Amino acid sequence: MNTTLIVFIALVALVFFWAVGAYNRLVRLRNEIGNAFAQIDVQLKRRHDLIPNLIEVARKYMEHERETLERVTAARAQVMAATDMVKSKPNESGPIKSLGLAEGVLGSAMGRFQATVEAYPELKADARMQELSEELTHTENKIAFARQLFNDATLDYNNAAHQFPTNMVAGLFGFRTADMLQSTTHESERAPVAVKF
Repeated sequence: MNTTLIVFIALVALVFFWAVGAYNRLVRLRNEIGNAFAQIDVQLKRRHDLIPNLIEVARKYMEHERETLERVTAARAQVMAATDMVKSKPNESGPIKSLGLAEGVLGSAMGRFQATVEAYPELKADARMQELSEELTHTENKIAFARQLFNDATLDYNNAAHQFPTNMVAGLFGFRTADMLQSTTHESERAPVAVKF
């Protein structure tokens, strides 16, 4: 064999092994996104289980607030449906966007619910309501942490899929950009707090 052929074969082998390594890295990073969403899903399920208990405790005090309770229940169902869509396709943008919108609706409904609870001193003082509210607060913190882990995994995957030369392998094998989960806080909650004396 001549030297040129040996160098050519070695170069082809090197490119092949690099491409296999790049492909496997993209697969691992894409799977990490699915795993990160599974962690969010655990916390969302916990939240979804807490909400009906909160509503049941509040129902006896808030008989005239049926619309508020129904909004929370409907928003919870919407988030659960969106969560199921994301579970099957955590790397696709459509389900992620649907979940973000549903989370926004639930956040808004829960905000109205909490404001309504403030108007009922007996309900605020109810030990079961306080316990459930505290559990929900802890769960929301865990969801925020899990969302950050998901977004970190998504960023790592997107960076790998877009950086040269790995982007050539990503394009060849259909690795698409994954969407991050956006914050469910409303623009009004991000605005600076107005202090008035």
